[in-house]
Amino acid sequence: MAVTALVMVDGLRPDALAAVDLPNLERLRARSAYTLAACSVEPSLTLPCHMSIFHSIPPSRHGVMINQWQPMARPVPGLMEQARVAGLRCYFFHNWEPLRDLNRPESLSFVYYRDNCYTRDGDLHIAEEAARVVARERPDFAFVYLGTVDVAGHLYGWMSPEYLAQAAHVDQGVGMVLDALDDDDSILLLSDHGGHERMHGTTLAEDMTILWMVAGPNIRRGYQIRSAVTLLDCSPTLARMMGVAAHRDWEGRCVEEVFER
Repeated sequence: MAVTALVMVDGLRPDALAAVDLPNLERLRARSAYTLAACSVEPSLTLPCHMSIFHSIPPSRHGVMINQWQPMARPVPGLMEQARVAGLRCYFFHNWEPLRDLNRPESLSFVYYRDNCYTRDGDLHIAEEAARVVARERPDFAFVYLGTVDVAGHLYGWMSPEYLAQAAHVDQGVGMVLDALDDDDSILLLSDHGGHERMHGTTLAEDMTILWMVAGPNIRRGYQIRSAVTLLDCSPTLARMMGVAAHRDWEGRCVEEVFER
């Protein structure tokens, strides 16, 4: 069974790729369909963004407007619920505790969490564990969340030398995950938002512009996506990659452009 991986580098601005050496992200871009001009959601905050990623609806609909979860007034099944119905095994690896509320109970087969996103090597620990488990157990889906670049932005400022140094450090973790995947596996790597000065959450381009890279069998290689891509498009695209049904209430679209004809 092939693995579909979703890798999140929280707070990574696309222009960081031109500002610092990120060899693993660049080797992924070389074999992926990608855009460095995808769009986040409003407000461009971590938990609202992730709710939109996994449920393909905007914050105005799911109701999570800050980094504090609340139940939806009218629940919409997310990607993990759709995958569970299809009998797939889904694994989560993360180092930011509020992400525990993204999915309904009993949607996941495995969860690994460690409170280390405020330490320099925290993401490397998460990536190392994810790589080990994914290579050994081969889940159908694996979400790997890396949170320390966002923390560096808040501490030192987006695009500061310290922020860029942390991005380069986390690139090593990206490499661990890439090396754990086989040739027939697929990956979507993205950021949830950017940032400016020491903050994000606004509609400024620096906050809203994100990177989005997808690679795997039947995915175009080294191809720059021409159409508009938003966070709402993640679940429909991943659903197609995983062979599960997109939910009728999702508002995003499968980015058909990335697939080979």
